[in-house]
Amino acid sequence: MTRTTTDPRTRRPGGGGIVPVLAFAGIVVAVMQTLLVPVIKDLPELLGTSPSNATWVMTSTLLAGAVSTPIMGRLGDLYGKRRMLIASLAVMVVGSLIAGFTSDLLVMIVGRALQGFAMGAIPLGIGLMRDGLPREKLGSAMALMSSSIGVGGGLALPVAALVAQHADWHALFFGSAGLGTLSILLTLAFVPESPMRAVGTFDVWGALGLSAGLVLFLLPITKGSDWGWTSGTTLGLFGAAAVVLLLWGLMELRLKAPLVDLRTTARPAVLFTNLASIMVGVAFYAVSLVLPQLLQLPTSTGYGLGQSMVVAGLCVAPLGLTMMFTAPVYARISAKYGPKVTLMIGMLIIAVGYGAGLGLMSAAWQTIVIAVVLGAGIGLAYSSLPALIIGAVPASETGAANGLNTLMRSIGTSVSSAVIGMVLANTADQVGGVAVPTMQGFRVSFLIATGAVLVGLVFAAFLPGRRAAVNAAKPHLVASSEDAEHGEVSPELAPADQTAPAGFRGRVLTADGVPVARAKVTLIDRRGRQAGATLSAEDGGYALAVPSEGAYVLAAKALGHGPLASSATHAGDDRAVEVDLSLPGVSVPLGAS
Repeated sequence: MTRTTTDPRTRRPGGGGIVPVLAFAGIVVAVMQTLLVPVIKDLPELLGTSPSNATWVMTSTLLAGAVSTPIMGRLGDLYGKRRMLIASLAVMVVGSLIAGFTSDLLVMIVGRALQGFAMGAIPLGIGLMRDGLPREKLGSAMALMSSSIGVGGGLALPVAALVAQHADWHALFFGSAGLGTLSILLTLAFVPESPMRAVGTFDVWGALGLSAGLVLFLLPITKGSDWGWTSGTTLGLFGAAAVVLLLWGLMELRLKAPLVDLRTTARPAVLFTNLASIMVGVAFYAVSLVLPQLLQLPTSTGYGLGQSMVVAGLCVAPLGLTMMFTAPVYARISAKYGPKVTLMIGMLIIAVGYGAGLGLMSAAWQTIVIAVVLGAGIGLAYSSLPALIIGAVPASETGAANGLNTLMRSIGTSVSSAVIGMVLANTADQVGGVAVPTMQGFRVSFLIATGAVLVGLVFAAFLPGRRAAVNAAKPHLVASSEDAEHGEVSPELAPADQTAPAGFRGRVLTADGVPVARAKVTLIDRRGRQAGATLSAEDGGYALAVPSEGAYVLAAKALGHGPLASSATHAGDDRAVEVDLSLPGVSVPLGAS
C-alpha cells in the first residue's frame, strides 16, 4: 500500500532560484531532442553507415525519453524528486561524453539513448515546483517548466546550426555535457528536496512491462516509413505492443502500489488532459518539420526561401522564445478563468496560426510571424497541462502523473514525425534523383496539424470545469489506508516534527485531555486520497505539511481509542494551522499561527 508522508528535515522554500534553475534544467534536456537536427542529413556520411541505420541516432533518444519519463516520475515520488532530477542529468552528461568521443554508430546510439533518458527531468521539475513553491508563484513557474520542452527545442536549432557550420559536430555533445554539468551544480545549490514522499515499493515489473510496450509501439511509428507501413515487421510490432500493454494494464490494476495508477488515469480530468496532450504534441512538431525545410530549399524551386541553416534556425527560434514569455500570461488567464479555458484558448490560437500559415509561406518574415503565433498558442496549451494534471491527482502521484503526461506529448510528436514525414515523402518531386518536398506537402502538413489541434479542442471541452472542481473540493473520507481501517499503526512512520513551517499541527488527546502517543494522523485531500501521514509524539504532538491550498480531512486513530475524522482548511501559505484532535470526540481548533 502506498502512503504519503513528509520528510521533516526539508522545508518549504519561498522561491529563490528554484524557478530559473529548474526551467534551465528543462531547457537543457529538451535540447537533446533537436541537438542533431542541423546535421541529420549528413549523419550517414559522418558515421559511415546507411541513411536507414543513421536514423537510429534520433530514434534511440526518443525511445529512451519516452521510457524514462513515467519511471523517473514514480522514482521521484518514492525517493525524492531532486535526487532523481540530478540522476537524470548525470546520465545525460555521461551519454553526451560517450557520443562526443565516438564516430561509431553503435556507440553513438548508446550515447544518444542516455541523453534521451534525461527527459524525465521535466516532470520531476514540475513536481518540485508543486511541492516547494508558494501558491502565488506556482502557476507561472509550472507554465515555464512545462513549456521548456518547446523552448529548448526551438532555441537549440540556431545554436546547433551555428556550431555545426563552424566547428566539428562532436562539439555539440561536449556543449551539452557542459550544460548538463552546470544544471547539476545549480540544482545542488538552489533547489531543496521536496518534502513529499510516497512510502512504498517501486513496481519493477510494471516498469519493465511499460518500457517493453512503449518500445514496441513507438519503434514502428518512428521506423514505419523505412520498413513500410504494411510490412510484417511494422504490423507485428504494433500487434505485440497491444498485447504487452494490455497485459501490463491488467497487472497494474491488481497491484496496491502500481507504477501508474490506471484508475486515477481513467478519471475524466486526467484522461482528457492526456488525450489533448497528444494532439498538442502533434501540432507542435509539425511546424518544426515544415518551416526549416521551407526556409532552406533553394529559390529555384519556385517556393523555397533559399536561407542558410543558421538563418533558418533563427527564423524558427521565436517559437521557443514566445513559449517562454507566455508563462506569466498563462498565469493571469488561468487565475481568472482556470487552466481548462487557457488550454482551449491556446489550441484556438494554434489553429489560427496554422490556418494563416497556409497563405504565409512566401517570405522569411512570414515564417517568423507563424512561429510567434504558434509559439503563443503552444505555450498556453503546454502551460495548462501540468496544472490540470496536478489538480486531478494526489500529491503522492505528482511525479508519476506528470511523467505520464509528458509521455503523451512525446507520443504526439512521434506520431507527428511519422505522419508528416510520410506526407512530405509521398508528395515530393524528384529533382536530379533527390526527393524535394513540395508546397503541397507543406500545406497538407499544416492542415493535419490544424485537424489534430481541433480534435484536441474537443477533448479539452470534456474536461471538468471550475464548478466541478469546487464541488470536488468538499472533503470526504473515501480512501484511508488499510492500516487505519484495521486500527494498526505503520512502523514506517516517524514521530512528528512539530516545527513544520506549513500545514497542520496540534496534539492528539483523549476525551479527558490526556496526550496520546504514537497515534496515527492521516491527512486526506479533497479527492479523498491520502496526502500525508505521521505518528504523534510522546506529548501527543503531530505536524503535517500540506501540498497546496484547500480543504482537508485529518483522521486520527490509536489502539484502544475510537477513530476521529475532522475537516480543516489551509490557505496553502507558510502558516501552520493548529488543530487538536480529541479521541473520541470532535476537533478543537485553536486558530492559526
